[in-house]
Amino acid sequence: MVVRVQTEDFDIGAEFVALTAGRTDIGGIGCFVGTVRADPKGDAGQVTGMTLEHYPGMTEQAIERIVADARGRWPLLGVTVIHRVGPMRPGENIVLVIAASSHRQAALDATAFLIDWLKTKAPFWKREDLTSGAGAWVDARDSDDTAAARWDRVRLSV
Repeated sequence: MVVRVQTEDFDIGAEFVALTAGRTDIGGIGCFVGTVRADPKGDAGQVTGMTLEHYPGMTEQAIERIVADARGRWPLLGVTVIHRVGPMRPGENIVLVIAASSHRQAALDATAFLIDWLKTKAPFWKREDLTSGAGAWVDARDSDDTAAARWDRVRLSV
């Protein structure tokens, strides 16, 4: 299991190789990469940047608990979660989730679970900067809570 919170970008290919090198027991790998998007925000303009803040130590522990929960639900052979913090620009990577299992469905379901729970249960705070010069902290979205809630009734998928 790899869990990192960092300011630097990550190399998706290198992380994939690090998780799978020498492994012949992996039959399926799920991967999610989240990036900063330049969403239009009405009269305020487009997003020109985002800053993610976190509480060091607590954030890593929260992510480790989420990963442990995923490992209890699916027969995972490896997990990598890397989440960036600090200032970022549109097009830059924010988060990487890779889940490996003997079976594809377990890997795919675990990847979806991990990103849904990261969005709702990991302590990150997001501020968007806009072309108008305005900036605002982003509130949690109901759709993220709905996506995460579907996993409350899901246990082992294989």
